Amino acid sequence: MPGFVLHQGAVVMCMHGGTAMATAAQPRVRVSGMPVSVTPLPWTVAGCPLASVPSPPCVTGQWLVGALRVRALGMPLVISTGTATCVPTGTGLIAVSQQPRVLAT
Repeated sequence: MPGFVLHQGAVVMCMHGGTAMATAAQPRVRVSGMPVSVTPLPWTVAGCPLASVPSPPCVTGQWLVGALRVRALGMPLVISTGTATCVPTGTGLIAVSQQPRVLAT
């Protein structure tokens, strides 16, 4: 399923409302002037409102499924319709705001 390509300026949140940021991006490929995000690299989650008891808050997240046909230096791009999971909760990440020009499949 096609989705918009996520770059470092995209707003991504965990399912509980914490803010997720890409730890690294692919600097050689840019969308809207910002480096694109690729799937194997982890994201950090800050401000997850879950209490530490009984379940700990989201700390990191990783996109498991990204673009199937579009890659940057051999790595699949992160797209808004991709699948992600957070550690240690096992919930997902949601792309709230991203660039509206480039779609990938």
